Amino acid sequence: MRIRPLAIWSSASLAALALAPAARGQTELPEIVIEARRVSPPAPLAGLSEGQLRVIDRAFVPVTVVGEGEIQRNGGRTLGDQLFTLPGMTGSGFAPNAASRPIIRGLDNARVRVQENGVGAQDVSDLSEDHAVPIDPLAAERIEVIRGPAALRFGSQAIGGVVNVTNERIPTRLGPDGIVSGMVRGGVSSGDRGLDGAAQMRGSSGNWAWSADVFGRNAGDYAIPRGRQANSFANSFGGSFGASYFFDQGYIGAAISQFRSLYGIPGTEAAAHGVRIDMIQTRLQSKGEIRFDGSVVDNVRFWLGGSLYRHDEQHLHGGLFENAARFRNQEVEARVETAFRPLTTSIGTWNSVFGVQLGGQNLGTSGEAGGLIAPAATRSAAAFLFNELALSPATRLQGSVRVEQVRVGGTGSTFPGDFDGGSGAPVEFAATRSFTPFSASLGILQNLPLGFVGSVTGSYVQRAPRAQELFSRGPHEASGTFEIGNPNLAKESAQTIEVGLRRAQGPFRLDATAYYTRFSGFIYKRLTGLTCDDDFASCGTGGGTELRQLVFAQQDATFYGAELRGQYDIGEFAGGTFGVEGQYDFVRARFADGSNVPRIPPHRLGGGLYWRDANWFARVTLLHAFGQNETAPEETRTPGYNLLNAELSYRMAMRPGSGAKDVTFGLVGSNLLDENIRNAVSFKKDEVLMPGRSVRFFTTVRF
Repeated sequence: MRIRPLAIWSSASLAALALAPAARGQTELPEIVIEARRVSPPAPLAGLSEGQLRVIDRAFVPVTVVGEGEIQRNGGRTLGDQLFTLPGMTGSGFAPNAASRPIIRGLDNARVRVQENGVGAQDVSDLSEDHAVPIDPLAAERIEVIRGPAALRFGSQAIGGVVNVTNERIPTRLGPDGIVSGMVRGGVSSGDRGLDGAAQMRGSSGNWAWSADVFGRNAGDYAIPRGRQANSFANSFGGSFGASYFFDQGYIGAAISQFRSLYGIPGTEAAAHGVRIDMIQTRLQSKGEIRFDGSVVDNVRFWLGGSLYRHDEQHLHGGLFENAARFRNQEVEARVETAFRPLTTSIGTWNSVFGVQLGGQNLGTSGEAGGLIAPAATRSAAAFLFNELALSPATRLQGSVRVEQVRVGGTGSTFPGDFDGGSGAPVEFAATRSFTPFSASLGILQNLPLGFVGSVTGSYVQRAPRAQELFSRGPHEASGTFEIGNPNLAKESAQTIEVGLRRAQGPFRLDATAYYTRFSGFIYKRLTGLTCDDDFASCGTGGGTELRQLVFAQQDATFYGAELRGQYDIGEFAGGTFGVEGQYDFVRARFADGSNVPRIPPHRLGGGLYWRDANWFARVTLLHAFGQNETAPEETRTPGYNLLNAELSYRMAMRPGSGAKDVTFGLVGSNLLDENIRNAVSFKKDEVLMPGRSVRFFTTVRF
C-alpha cells in the first residue's frame, strides 16, 4: 500500500489529508475507547433490550455506557444533567440546563476530561463552573464514562475520569451505495416550557460516506417549588457536516461543526443584573485508521482536532446588555496510536499499543476577564505505551505508562499572605512553568464463576497545574467570585487502588467498584471568607461585598468510595420482562490535617422497577441523596432529598414503503415529588435550586 504524506493541523488550519485510492471493501471500523487495543464491539452491547444495564466486563477500569435511547429518554440538556443520577457521577449544577459539567468521584474541572470522538472539548468549561461545555446531548449517539485515574491514554487531565461523546459526525461506516438514512427527533417539556429538536442524515456514494446534523433548544426559566428560578433560561443550536473516504486498508475522514448558546446565570446577584453568557465555538476534526499487512504493525489510528472558541459575559446596564468580559480559546490536539500485531509468547499472547499526543492552547481574555486571567499559553507533548498479556482466556494483565512535557506561560501574581486588600497590592510578573508528569498503571482481569469478572488495578498519575490554577488574579462576575491563583503550585499526583466486580449477561447484571486514592499536592479552590468588589484593594477590610474570594491552594488529601449498580430480571409478566434495579454510591474526601475537601457529593441510595417487551418500556425510580454534613470551612451543609422519576416509551416499526423505519415516542416525568433539591457540589447551592417537577414528551422518527 502506498501512503502519501499527511499534512496535519498547524496553528492556523488543518491541511488536506490524502491517501492513494484503493478498491472499496471495508464497511465498518468501530472505535472502542475503553481499551488500548482495537477490538470488535463487545457482545454485551450488541442486542441489548431497551433500558437494560450496559456492563463492560472486559475493561480494566470502570466504564459506564449511556446509549442513544437512554440519552433521549433522559432529556438532560447538558452532559452534567445526563449523568447526574449515575453512580459515581454528578454535575456541577452552577446553571442547571445550561452549564453543568460532569463531576466524577468528587473530582471536577481540570481533573475530568470531556471530549467528542476522542478529541477534547477545547473550551473553557474547566476554568470556571459557569462556563458551559459546547457538546449537546442532542448530537450524541453514545456517552462513555471512564471513571478513575487509570485512563492514561487521554492525558493527565483524565486523572479523575473521561467523558467521551461518540457520534457519526465523522463517518466510520460505509453503507449501501446511494442509500440515504436519517432521523428526526423532537421534545417539549413543561418545567421550562422548552422545545428541542434535531435531525441527522447519512449517505454513501462509491468510496465516500457523508453525515450531516442540526439541532436546537429553546428553554425559559425552569420551574422550582413555588415559583421559577430567575434567569435560568437557555437557548442553543448547532450542526455539523463530515465525510470519510474508505479504502481496503481503512478510512480517513473529517468534519466541521459549530455550537452556539445563549444562557442566563441564576443566583441572587446574577439574576438581579441579568448576567448571561453568549457562546460560539467552531471545530474542525479528523480521524482515521490505516491497517497494515506486515508482521509487526497491525494498524495506525489518528485523531486531529482544532477549534476557535469565544464567549461574552454580559449584564444589563441602563436597560441594555453590555459585555463585561470576553474569553477566547484557540486550541489544537493531535493523537496517533500504533497497535502492534499480537505476539505469542510462552506465557500468553501479548498486545502492545504505542502512542504520542500533542496539544496547544492559547487562552485570551479581555474586559473583566482580562483582570481575572491575563492571556496564557499551554503547550504539551506526551508519549504512552499500553501492554496487555493474556495469560489465558480467563486471565489478563495490563500495564501502561505515560510521560508528558507541559509548559504553561502567563502572568503570575504575588498577593499578601492574608489576601486582604488592606495589606498591600499584588505584584505581577511574567511567568513560565514547565512540568514533566509521569503516570503508570497495572491491572489484572479475572473471569470468575457464575459469569462474574473481577478486576484489581493500581495506578500512579501526575497532573500539571492548569493556567487558571497558576495565574488567576481577579473578579469573575458570572461565577460571583474573586479568584486568586498560585504561580508556585507543584505537580499533583494520585496513587489509586481499585477493585471491581462485574456481571454483564443473564438476568442479573452488576457493576460494582471500590477505590482508594491518596493525593499528594491536591489542588483545590479554597474560600477565604473574605469578600471583594472589582479590584483586590476592596477585598476584606476594603469593604467589598459582591464577590466571594477564593484562592487556589494545595494540600495532601485522601479520597475513598464505592459505586454499585445492578439489575435483576425477575421474570415474565404480561408478555414482557419485569425487573428491579438498585444503586448506591459515596465518596469521602479529607485533607491530611483531618479537614474536609470542599464540595463533595453526598451518599446516594436508589432503586426502581421496570417492565419491557419488544415495543414498550416503563420504569419508575427513586433516588435518595443523604444530607451532606461533611463540609469544609466557609461551606454550608446541604439537606438531603428524594428524586422520583418515571418514564414510558413505545417503539413502533413502520410498514415497508411508508418512508420511515420506526417511530418512538414517550413521556418522562422528573422530580415528580417537586422537592427542593440543592446540589452539594455547586458553588451556588444556597441560591439556586435544581429543577422542580417537569413532564417531557419526546418522539423520534427514523427513515
